[in-house]
Amino acid sequence: MEKQELLQEIRAAAADKKILRDEMIAAYDAGVGVPTAHPSLLKRMNIADVLYFIGGAIVFIGIAILVGQHWDELDMPTRILATLGSGIAAYIVGVLLSRDERFGVVGTAFFFLSALIMPVGLSVVFDAAGLEVGSAGMQSVIAGILLVAYLASFFVFPRTLFIVFSILFGTWLFFSFTSFLILNNPHLATAEFFEYRVLAVGLAYVFLGYALREAVATTGESHEEYSALASWLYAGGVALFLGAALALGGWSPNQNAFWEVIFPGLVFGVIFLSIYLHARSFLAFGSVYLMAYILKITAEYFSDTLGWPLALVLAGLCLIAIGYGAFRLNQNYLVKGVGEVRP
Repeated sequence: MEKQELLQEIRAAAADKKILRDEMIAAYDAGVGVPTAHPSLLKRMNIADVLYFIGGAIVFIGIAILVGQHWDELDMPTRILATLGSGIAAYIVGVLLSRDERFGVVGTAFFFLSALIMPVGLSVVFDAAGLEVGSAGMQSVIAGILLVAYLASFFVFPRTLFIVFSILFGTWLFFSFTSFLILNNPHLATAEFFEYRVLAVGLAYVFLGYALREAVATTGESHEEYSALASWLYAGGVALFLGAALALGGWSPNQNAFWEVIFPGLVFGVIFLSIYLHARSFLAFGSVYLMAYILKITAEYFSDTLGWPLALVLAGLCLIAIGYGAFRLNQNYLVKGVGEVRP
């Protein structure tokens, strides 16, 4: 292939977002023998690194059991020191270790331990102040404090772990604050309102995943861990979104006709986006939820008219057709695509 033809192919692939800038740079560097500047966290991790995180989780469990067993014997300052104090100490250790590149993963493990302990520590502090920790208002305050703290930590120590916990604490804040807003409105305190909130969270995860992916493409830097996180956000977001939409359809005789009618359109929209975004998770979950929808509609409306055996036969044929269609889409548009995001 001539040089101009090759450059034209690259320009066309970039215009269609089939290849990202950092991927082209990484491919060029690999061709001339230049090592990748920022290898992903997953590739850098070995068995020792995994044990660091497992050890951090075990330390958290040990602290929780120790405090729980001796809760009544401990005075309030000791309770605060054992929980919030441990979380702050773990965070400080993470900061100190992060200064040395050799102990970067160990520092991240201590940040992980801190993120597990801090919610418990803040709850103990507010409980000591005589506040009702279990209320939606106090849950919102705790989640808001943690969200601000870990978002600020990300800007100081740009690690994927802080993005993950910021997303988790942000989700916690969304659910607790919306529960606080409807506290005095029993008409909204229903399972349907919870499903709408799950729908919104799923949509937010998808947008966050897209924003992360675009940020990597715009900066042109090699941050494979961000691309991996975008993939997981895509998968979790589309699963929550379609799951909530399917649940909102309800079941006869209390079904919601609006959601039952638009659900196939949502599914096919997700499958179409799998081609545009090169995200296999969209295709996979779109196909799975379309199958679930067909089984639901078959059992709900046709089991009595056609008979359950014939309804199952028709549903099975539809599932085979969906499976074949998903396979062809994957082969034609995703396997051959370049720069795809995969969960």
